[in-house]
Amino acid sequence: MSEDRTSTEAATARPFGTPSTPGRAERDTRARVARLILEHGPVTASTLGERVGLTPAAIRRHLDALLADGMIEVRKARTPQTRRGRGRPAKWFAITDAGRSAFVHAYDDLATSALRFIAETAGDHAVAEFARRQIADLERRYRPVVQDAPPHQRARTLAEALSADGYAAASAKAPQPGGGEQLCQHHCPVAHVAAEFPQLCEAETEAFSRLLGTTVQRLATIAHGDGICTTHVSPRSLCGGGDEETETHDEESGGTSL
Repeated sequence: MSEDRTSTEAATARPFGTPSTPGRAERDTRARVARLILEHGPVTASTLGERVGLTPAAIRRHLDALLADGMIEVRKARTPQTRRGRGRPAKWFAITDAGRSAFVHAYDDLATSALRFIAETAGDHAVAEFARRQIADLERRYRPVVQDAPPHQRARTLAEALSADGYAAASAKAPQPGGGEQLCQHHCPVAHVAAEFPQLCEAETEAFSRLLGTTVQRLATIAHGDGICTTHVSPRSLCGGGDEETETHDEESGGTSL
């Protein structure tokens, strides 16, 4: 059975190019096995072999290498029915956090390349417009939840909505004189891309301002090497007075960013 793979599959193989995979065909096949485990796992070796078209010995070699590299792990049989006759129970293979991260970085590389192409062919303003359009869906989903909350709880409500989307966010009183709050995000799914294209952070900051109806200022970002993304949220009383006036101003101006 052949282990040759297409160039498309090879594009996702680079994160798995470890010393234990000397040949490109090996890397390509191993990446495909890992991707199948990511998408369909936990899964057995026999199922993987059938999907990829490899002999039991070949699939075992790739699984052993992925296990050694920490990309996958063995799970216990999920039910008693997984026993096959009098033999050993089937092993189920699942992706690890390290394995999942390897694919995430591969997608980051693709996104960065795409934005570089946009910048080179259409200019930085096109990248900024792309970033605003990307964040628009998040803003539409969050707006009803945030605006239904009392004004003094909106930063916390926004943090809860962000956490539900994997940003690990929280809000607290700001330590700076003058009051306000701090919105902290302990995870950023686009940090590697935003390190080169800060327009992504800027679009997010603008959206926070519109959602909260007040001036916000980004103090730190994971993309720039900080431990967390920190945004200062100014008191609404400093941005127009009452809630109704602030919200009207917000709709007309589109909020304030850095």
